[in-house]
Amino acid sequence: MRKLRRNKDHRRLMLRNMAISLILNERVVTTDTRAKELKRMVDKIIDRATKNSDLATRRWVVEIIPSKQAVKKLFDEIVPKYRDNAHGGYTRIVKVGFRKGDGAPTSLIELV
Repeated sequence: MRKLRRNKDHRRLMLRNMAISLILNERVVTTDTRAKELKRMVDKIIDRATKNSDLATRRWVVEIIPSKQAVKKLFDEIVPKYRDNAHGGYTRIVKVGFRKGDGAPTSLIELV
C-alpha cells in the first residue's frame, strides 16, 4: 500500500471520498499514484458486491463508503452492469498529462 505522504487516517478518508466521487460521477481526475490506490479499493468493493449482494455485503460497503447515495447507486446501477463479469477489471486508468501547478502526472480513472 502506498502511503501518499499522509498518515493512516488522512489517507483512508481521502481514498473514501475519492471512491464516493468515482461511484457517483463514474470518473475522477487525480494523480497517478492516487488513481492506482483508488483502483485497488474500488475494484475490491465492486468485486465483493457483484459476487454477493446480501445484507452483510451492504453493511461491509457502508463501513467503507458511508454515503447513502453512493451505496444505492453502487447496488442499483453499477453492480447489475458487472454481474456477468465478476472477474475484476471494473475500472480503467488513462494517463492525462501533467498538473499545471507542480507538474505531477495526472490520470483519469473511470468505471468501464
